[in-house]
Amino acid sequence: MRDHALRLQSLSKSFGRPAVDQLDLAVRRGEFYALLGPNGAGKTTTLRMATGLLAPDSGSVEVLGVDMLQDPAAAKRHLAYLPDEPMVYAKLKPTEYLEFVAGLWGISAEEAEPRARQLLDWLDLSQHANELTEGFSRGMKQKLALAGALIHAPQLLILDEPLTGLDAAAARQVKDLLQQHVADGGTVVLTTHILEVAERLAERIGVIRAGRLIAEGTLDELRALAGLGADGTLEDVFLQLTGVPA
Repeated sequence: MRDHALRLQSLSKSFGRPAVDQLDLAVRRGEFYALLGPNGAGKTTTLRMATGLLAPDSGSVEVLGVDMLQDPAAAKRHLAYLPDEPMVYAKLKPTEYLEFVAGLWGISAEEAEPRARQLLDWLDLSQHANELTEGFSRGMKQKLALAGALIHAPQLLILDEPLTGLDAAAARQVKDLLQQHVADGGTVVLTTHILEVAERLAERIGVIRAGRLIAEGTLDELRALAGLGADGTLEDVFLQLTGVPA
């Protein structure tokens, strides 16, 4: 059995009411994992606690065996987080932005340059390498932010709605890069409302409702839990498990 890249135990957070409620979740190394749930289920709050951006009220977070609460700097070195809203510096060119981010991780410009150019090639941004990002579309900014997340070769990549606002070509590039990250031994955890993406890419899927994990497994295992046959789509499974009206 593979070691865990991410383990959440009894994780809780309230904002007047519980947003995440005694959540237990474990993602194996080298796994593509999708966390699904209706709006307000606690997905983004969970990811923000998993990445050390939000302190839990109780519970624990481990990243590749490192306790996030006890040693956050060490835990964060293993991961990268991409929020649903891309954040890049408008007055920098893509290569400058990636060298800046690499510098924050202690990576020299000489080491970062070939990695940056490779990422820009993969994401079809090389032709824009000498343009300021202030003129980029949302999709281009999203791809550049993903390149920034990958510049230090993190073992664990956590993404919140990474395909929002992307056209079909850009979404395909991002999905291909995420699959390659897993093929290279990395781990991906993402949330998405595009259920076809989770159905096609994820090895295992977790379904969260009211801050609790209510179901988890492969698509076939979730079909069985939902009482559906082999032709049931992930959308069918999701609606059945969460009780959300179609």
